[in-house]
Amino acid sequence: MEKLEKEAEARYRQWLESPVFDEGTKEELRALSGNGAEITDRFYRDLEFGTGGLRGVLGAGTNRMNVYTVRKATQGLANYVIRCREAGAGSGADGRTCRKQGVAIAFDSRRMSLEFAREAALCLAANGIRAYIFESLRPTPMLSFALRHLGCIAGIVVTASHNPPEYNGYKVYWEDGAQVTAPRDKEIMDEVKAVTDFSQVRTMALEDAQSQGLYQVIGPEVDNCYMEELKKLVIHPGMIREQGKDMRIVYTPLHGTGNVPVRRILRELGFEKVYVVPEQELPDGGFPTVGSPNPEDKNAFTLALGLAKEVDADIVLATDPDADRLGIYAKDQDTGEYEPFTSNMSGMIILEYLLSQKQAMGKLPADGAVVTTIVSGKMSREVARHYGVERIETLTGFKYIGEQIKFFEQDKKHEFLFGYEESYGCLVGTHARDKDAVAAVMALCEAAAYYRSQGLTLCRQMENLYKKYGYFQEGLCTVSMKGQEGAQKIQVLLEKIRKEPPAQIGGYWTEKFYDYKKGTVSDFRTKKTEPTGLLASDVLYFELEKDAWCCVRPSGTEPKVKFYMGVKGANRQDAKEKLEKLAKAVQELG
Repeated sequence: MEKLEKEAEARYRQWLESPVFDEGTKEELRALSGNGAEITDRFYRDLEFGTGGLRGVLGAGTNRMNVYTVRKATQGLANYVIRCREAGAGSGADGRTCRKQGVAIAFDSRRMSLEFAREAALCLAANGIRAYIFESLRPTPMLSFALRHLGCIAGIVVTASHNPPEYNGYKVYWEDGAQVTAPRDKEIMDEVKAVTDFSQVRTMALEDAQSQGLYQVIGPEVDNCYMEELKKLVIHPGMIREQGKDMRIVYTPLHGTGNVPVRRILRELGFEKVYVVPEQELPDGGFPTVGSPNPEDKNAFTLALGLAKEVDADIVLATDPDADRLGIYAKDQDTGEYEPFTSNMSGMIILEYLLSQKQAMGKLPADGAVVTTIVSGKMSREVARHYGVERIETLTGFKYIGEQIKFFEQDKKHEFLFGYEESYGCLVGTHARDKDAVAAVMALCEAAAYYRSQGLTLCRQMENLYKKYGYFQEGLCTVSMKGQEGAQKIQVLLEKIRKEPPAQIGGYWTEKFYDYKKGTVSDFRTKKTEPTGLLASDVLYFELEKDAWCCVRPSGTEPKVKFYMGVKGANRQDAKEKLEKLAKAVQELG
């Protein structure tokens, strides 16, 4: 620990003395003089460029999000793009074609997002790579769409998703429109790590980049094309226009990017009674009305639910700052109360509607596939089986769902129908290769309109699904462990479970134990061990008897360890009691 503190102090002094860093940054650092703990936290390491990019607290220092760490990450990405195009590795084309490709950049409403996006663009331009940057804030899924639409080799989104306001982040996408996956993610990480000196980082003046055609603004043409792609996914447009006259929708963008595109798609489809929470309508990186702009958090819905009661709304919707996650409440026609839907629940509403209507119209493909993650709800197994489509599981993270679309296009063995994950993200269609809350709003509202035409609320339809497929319930518990000491505690916890996996958890016998870091599946009944078939990841998963399961993994974006679990009950109360018992047992594993 003493060694780390000394190294952090040396880095701190270097930033104060180096001409590379501006006076504002140095002034911020001078104010930390004498605060050893804060200096150590800011400088004990480089902010990690992980498999998805950067995410961290705003501020000066090597372990913070600032213009210098963003430029450093972009220089590494630029070096990788140059290496790929010189090898002719873009879109299967030759090197000359690759030289025409650029990098698309989007940003959300967070503090410094515009500045970081612009710095990334200017770093790329200084390396001879054309940057296409949106004229104003846009959702993450629109970046995924735009980079493919523009023929780019890569993309960047400046966002920290649903994290608290002191955070910002930087995610990297590749030419297929999905976040980078193996082996490319590790290769980019290596290039970023190779940039060890901030003086190695290139940049240039905005005016020079513009005059050389290396800094180009993405205008409304891309927005229009994105909207047209969404409209192609609508199954019953006439029904929407009929029900949309009276169906009441309350929506909050939680001060983020969803306000304009969500309202636009609903308006153009025919939903006439959309009420937006006025206090949360406009972009604000401070997120003043919520503790955290997370649609998974019921507290984020306080203002929206108040408005819903005023206007007697049928459904209540919230998107996170970069509009890739969707949370919903729906009015229960029996009690008059608004009930929350988990992502697993809303995902099943959309999936059942999608598959049932395609089947009724004779448009359900024989090779159709539903893609989800290992920690998502298991009702989709029964839904997929009922409609005769394949269900594929990936590691946690929507980038692996997006990657499957690429594989489907390559091997021609499956047609992508729907993808969802437990962390409030889903994707209808292949216009984007990441979760898309704008498309999810559209699909969910179409399903709600259809069931409304049948005399059903979403709450009643959800109960119908439970009766049809079983009372599946899932839970998630998180434990925060901040700083270097917290990271070490997380690893100790995981290693303890890894070395001594329990034969019984919460009254359920373990049938199989998956150690994704080792890449092994241990069958507790046969005592045999087989490969998982998925990439290595620091995840421990228990397949339990009676359709129960649990999983432990460190968060990829926050200093937390996550405990997931799921059960199947005979009825709603039985499932609730089983889940509570299992959740308690899972948290006691450490």
